[in-house]
Amino acid sequence: MNTSATNKGFDSAGSQSPGLSQEVANFVVNTSISDLPPVVVENGKKSILDGLGLALSGSVAKSGEYVRTHLEDIGNPQGAATVIGSSHRVSPRFAAFANGVGIHADDYDDTQLAVARDRVYGLLTHPTAPALPAALALGEARNSTGADVMLAYHLGVEVECKIAEAIDPRHYQTGFHATATCGTFAAASAAGRLMGLNSEQMVRALSMAGSQSAGLRENFGTMTKPFHAGRSSESGVVAAQFASYGWTATDKILEAPRGFFAAAGGGYDANAIDGKLGAPWTFDNPGVSIKPHPSGSLTHPGMTEMLRLIKAHDIKAEDVVSVRVGTNSNMPNALIHRHPTNELQAKFSMEFCMAILLLEGRAGLPEFLDETVMRPDVKAMIEKVDFCVDERAEAAGYHLMTTYLDIKLKDGTTISGMADFGKGSPANPMSYQEVAGKFLENAEFARWDMGKAKTVVDMVAEFENLKSIDTLMSLLKAD
Repeated sequence: MNTSATNKGFDSAGSQSPGLSQEVANFVVNTSISDLPPVVVENGKKSILDGLGLALSGSVAKSGEYVRTHLEDIGNPQGAATVIGSSHRVSPRFAAFANGVGIHADDYDDTQLAVARDRVYGLLTHPTAPALPAALALGEARNSTGADVMLAYHLGVEVECKIAEAIDPRHYQTGFHATATCGTFAAASAAGRLMGLNSEQMVRALSMAGSQSAGLRENFGTMTKPFHAGRSSESGVVAAQFASYGWTATDKILEAPRGFFAAAGGGYDANAIDGKLGAPWTFDNPGVSIKPHPSGSLTHPGMTEMLRLIKAHDIKAEDVVSVRVGTNSNMPNALIHRHPTNELQAKFSMEFCMAILLLEGRAGLPEFLDETVMRPDVKAMIEKVDFCVDERAEAAGYHLMTTYLDIKLKDGTTISGMADFGKGSPANPMSYQEVAGKFLENAEFARWDMGKAKTVVDMVAEFENLKSIDTLMSLLKAD
């Protein structure tokens, strides 16, 4: 049940009491590294390593080239923070922007799981893309330890995910991109923690983050989607910096009648956030999913099941007559490109994802290229895929990604399968070694020195013991 933001922050007598925004600020300021459970630390390392690899592969995307052009157009102000995959060192705000774009460029980054049945799994937020770049940028600029950066990152992710879980689902369903909106709070939390903001300053940083949060889903399938992640990370850094100067802002940006939850969602579920920060930590329960394919997370249960069926039944593309993919109604609402014409649209095309697996038996970064999307055999196979709403999946709840497959072959047989989650989800998790394999593939895709890349894998495994984050960032910077 959604709770009206109008009533939040007042006790039964009507007098002002510390509100939700202050509660979030206190959590960010007062939590220590010892408060992170071991499972949270270990799961976080996988997402950190994943994010670093995606920043490398994102640096060679066309969007990465445009970001570096932008930095040059504004004078490429020199600073202490690394633009991963390049020789640029810029101010923290611009490094957060560039690396946020890079991590989200291929839509290959981690995804929050939903708890409530009406909160759509995979449609909540990508937690690492806004939080990690802000933590790295401020950590590098301040010569912070690995433990300090790790804590800031986890605080950012936790704030982002709990806000995304709490806001009324209308927020996403009517067009807001939660990574862009909720991610701004993540970056402000991470940056503010590393800057040593006190509770009063932190609540003002969160308030400024709320006024900067923006991003619309109509831009899915374009470069503007990763721009959202970069801008949310940058905006959070800017919010924390201005709060440190003494800039003023409301102390109830989340819960006020004209605040974030009311304006952007029309309401929120207080039970999903009030008293829930770190209780449990999102990285513990329900967990965060790491992507095995560079496409929208909603494609992954179907892709995982398709790969299983192809291998189990030795399915050949030339034998396929048709493929029916049945899901809940929220999935076609996000996977909007039925006939993609470029790699960015293909990431949000269930039809392409099914087609490329049948044709190639894999779907990694090399498969999501413009020239592949436009191949005649790919287009022909896409025409055989029927992506539709299935009543069984609809009844299962939106917190699941229930996907039914029916593959009809020329010999008249039909091979069927079903999956609720894909590889990389907590139900079928990747090990650190598997994430390291993905990281090395992304580094190779970026033509990065593999010796440096393997050292990064080892360093992230001991992230909390790094005496300075600079030692890690130096391995991610071009000579």
